[in-house]
Amino acid sequence: MTLTTHKWSIEEWHDLVDSGVLAGQKVELLEGEIVEMSPEGIPHRNTNHKVVKYLRKLLDGLAEVYESHPITLDNSEPEPDIAIVRLPESIYDTHHPYPEDIYWLIEVSNETLTKDLEQKTTTYARNGISEYWVIDLKNNQLLVHTQPEANNYSQIVEYKAGTISPLAFPQITIGLERLLLY
Repeated sequence: MTLTTHKWSIEEWHDLVDSGVLAGQKVELLEGEIVEMSPEGIPHRNTNHKVVKYLRKLLDGLAEVYESHPITLDNSEPEPDIAIVRLPESIYDTHHPYPEDIYWLIEVSNETLTKDLEQKTTTYARNGISEYWVIDLKNNQLLVHTQPEANNYSQIVEYKAGTISPLAFPQITIGLERLLLY
């Protein structure tokens, strides 16, 4: 028996979301497929919350820091844990951030590490997201993906301590101890 699945377009996805049929469901659109999102554990929620608070202070007046909100890509509308997007905030009154609006994305990973390092890496690279960070709670490290090429990033650097500056804001220094909380 052959299983055939339907690939959803962004327009069809928006119609489905707007219809209310998905109300209360924890799902996102990845590669044209509706995917169930993992529940958040305490380390994930705690890290996500503290990192967002920290980044909002650092980036005040420079960028908007969104927490678990959709972004619109070619055939996906994922909800990254953290999206750092361009100002003014009013440009998102009629649409979610597009790739050209995104400075960098961050996923906090524990149970979703494989998905974040494989499927989401492919999606983000293909859409030209210039910088993608994965806070790996299992291994207490930050994985920084840069230089998107086709469906992958040509540079991936692991950090366990020290500081880092995002590509979009090289004047800002972020202490790894503020990201790697577990």
